[in-house]
Amino acid sequence: MLKAKTKNVSIVLYRPKYAGNVGSVARVAKNMGIGHIIVVGGADLDRAEMERRSTHLALDVLDQIEYYDDIGEALAGFQYIAGTTARMGKARGPFNTPRKIAENIVSISRKNKVALLFGPEDRGLTNDELRYCQATVTIPSSREFKSLNLSHAVMILCYEVYTASLPVAEEIPPKWASSSEVEGMYSQIKTVLSDIGFLNPENPDYWMMHLRRFFARSGLLAREVKIISGICRQLEWSFHNKKP
Repeated sequence: MLKAKTKNVSIVLYRPKYAGNVGSVARVAKNMGIGHIIVVGGADLDRAEMERRSTHLALDVLDQIEYYDDIGEALAGFQYIAGTTARMGKARGPFNTPRKIAENIVSISRKNKVALLFGPEDRGLTNDELRYCQATVTIPSSREFKSLNLSHAVMILCYEVYTASLPVAEEIPPKWASSSEVEGMYSQIKTVLSDIGFLNPENPDYWMMHLRRFFARSGLLAREVKIISGICRQLEWSFHNKKP
């Protein structure tokens, strides 16, 4: 599986209102392996508040923030820009989920610079700002309250990019029990249940049918059949050799 080239992925914050949110975004970026943040129109935000929210471990990310006054200038060097929005107007689509866009970014970032664009906390991105974007992303949320904190939205999108590029471990299927092993187990169960008087001797297969359905739902591994068969053998031995 391809891995996102995170050095080619940048977080772009357009006119953030609160310094603390920028600090939290720096911490998120550090968590998800993205080291580049661009801030448009926020050069006067309080640095001390940024540092407080980012923690000392992400100070290097804060130190490397690039500041611009113009969004066009800030985005000029990017080949692929994904803008986020909570508003679903017809002129804004088509919309992608964070997971879908992350899958695209993994491959695109190999050869291109990618910007994840986020709008101000109070209004998000307008249509004028979204026109710079090749893709629009919306984060599914409750209809009753769709607004997300800026750093939370950044975290969701960056998390999806990070996990989309993680290697997927090959799943080795377990060894299932063979038909002969399973039938042998059922024969032993039937014998034990008959010995203890659980099964009706006139119709022993009635309850065995239900047991077969029960075990069939879970699927039986070879080692599990061996354990059940061993228990049945021990119960049968104990029943026939119990002291008077």
